[in-house]
Amino acid sequence: MGSRKRLAAEERKEALKNVNFAKLNNCPTSPRKMRLVADLVRGKSVNTALQILRFTNKDAAPRIEKVLLSALSNWQAKNTDQRLEDSDLFIKEIYVDSARMNKRLRPAPQGRGYRIRKRSNHVTLIIDSKVAKTENTNTENN
Repeated sequence: MGSRKRLAAEERKEALKNVNFAKLNNCPTSPRKMRLVADLVRGKSVNTALQILRFTNKDAAPRIEKVLLSALSNWQAKNTDQRLEDSDLFIKEIYVDSARMNKRLRPAPQGRGYRIRKRSNHVTLIIDSKVAKTENTNTENN
């Protein structure tokens, strides 16, 4: 590996240490259906998002709830000195990307075959604290 690549990789690694996120890869749900649920919780506080996901009647809701709980535990692992209730966490970013697609053929009339595309997706969820941002801006101004 070249020195520029190594330096860029180390910078990305350092940037990820400050970000609290969780990923769900190859989830066997259509990205379009998953985005409907992701749009419900984008920008909401964590407690509100958990309540929304618990009572949403979509197949994607329990999966996003699981990702959110994973992001919360990742946040707790990085911030052992802070309490979860005092930190005022919210969902900073949530995005759904398409993943692999299983392609099948379905028999159709007159010897034809219709293509079936079984889609899957990747979900990335990033949480952040509103309290930490206000403390950082106060210390920079002084």
